Amino acid sequence: MMGSPVILVPSLKDVPASSLGDVHVFVNGVKGEGPFGFQPDVFSSVPGDKDYTPLRAVKLVSWKEGATAKELKSIEEIKGAEAKGEITISSSGAVVNMPMVKWPGGQR
Repeated sequence: MMGSPVILVPSLKDVPASSLGDVHVFVNGVKGEGPFGFQPDVFSSVPGDKDYTPLRAVKLVSWKEGATAKELKSIEEIKGAEAKGEITISSSGAVVNMPMVKWPGGQR
């Protein structure tokens, strides 16, 4: 999604939902370095979390017309914006393998 080669693995769609994390990808809103030119992705878990997994269901986040877009930096902020009716979240139907590396000292 960011210019690197992508290998299609059709069987990833068969991974049980209970084995997946989420990656929230913004399709409009605040301009940034995300794959669609908007804010960076927000992940549901990172290395060290008890529910961390590198396999992610891609969730598409759209700001609704009339809402004031701002950068959302956590799942809690995303859920709050959705509860206020500011955004919609839809499933892309895609599952991606997006492992994160955590270096000694904690930086990712």
